[in-house]
Amino acid sequence: MGKPNISDFFPMLARFDFQGIRKEMEAMLKLLDSILDPLINQRVKMLSDKREAEIQKNEKKDFMQILVELMEQKDIGISLDLVKIKAILVDIMIDGTDTTITTVEWVMVELLNTPQIMAKVQQELKDVVGVNNIVEESHLPNLHYLDAVLKETLRLHPALPLLFPKRPSQSAIVWESPLEFQPERFLNSTNLEYAGNNMNYLPFGSGRRICAGLPLAEKMLMFVLASLLHSFDWKLPEGENVDLSEGFGLVIKKNERLLAIPAPRLSNFELYQ
Repeated sequence: MGKPNISDFFPMLARFDFQGIRKEMEAMLKLLDSILDPLINQRVKMLSDKREAEIQKNEKKDFMQILVELMEQKDIGISLDLVKIKAILVDIMIDGTDTTITTVEWVMVELLNTPQIMAKVQQELKDVVGVNNIVEESHLPNLHYLDAVLKETLRLHPALPLLFPKRPSQSAIVWESPLEFQPERFLNSTNLEYAGNNMNYLPFGSGRRICAGLPLAEKMLMFVLASLLHSFDWKLPEGENVDLSEGFGLVIKKNERLLAIPAPRLSNFELYQ
C-alpha cells in the first residue's frame, strides 16, 4: 500500500505494470479471497438454513453475520454486496493487526532498553494477576503502570503519525525531557487519555475522525502486552544491543525487526497450554 507507484503519476503507463505492483496485488487478492470466501459462504449458508436461523435468534451474532444479514435485506437503504463486505473485513484485518503488532514491538523495545521499568511492570503483574494465574480481561483496569508504559510508548512512537502540519505562534514546552522514556509522566495525569481532548497527546487522533477502533485497540494492546510480560522474561540475543531506529512508511516500524528471547516466568507449566 505504501509502495511508490509510477502509474499513479503517469496513468498511461498503468497497463504495462513496470514495477509488477498490479501482479502482486492480484496475487494478494487471491490469497484474501481464499481466506474470506469460505467464512462468508458459511454465514450465507447459516442464514439460508431456516432451522439454523431459528437457533441463532437466541444467540449473539458476530460481525460477519450482521453484514451478511444486511446484504440480504434489500429494503433498508443500504447497498451492500460481497465485494463491499470483503473490503470492510480487509480494513479491519489490516488496521487491527499491523498497527497493533508494531506498537507491541515498540513497547518491548523500550522495556528491553530500560530493565528497571520492565521490572516494575512485571512486579505489578505479579501483584495484580498472581504467579498461579494467567492474565484475564478483568485484570486490565488495575494495571496502571503498564497503562502508563503503553501511553508513553505511543507518545514516542505513534503508529500512524500522519497529521496535518502545524506551526506554533509562540514557543512552548509540552513535555519535560521529551526524548526520554518516562512512563511516570502518565501516572498522575488525569487529562492525558486517548479520547483526543488534550491537543498535546493525540495518538489516536481527535474529534469526528478519531480512530474508530480505539476501544478495541486499547484492550487488545494491554491484553497482549500483559500476557507476554506476565508469562515470560525477555532478553536480547547474546551480543545484541537495543536498536531504536525507525523505518519510513504509513506505519512507523522499527528499522530492524526486534528479536527477543523468552523464558518462562510461571512455575505451573500447565498455564502455558
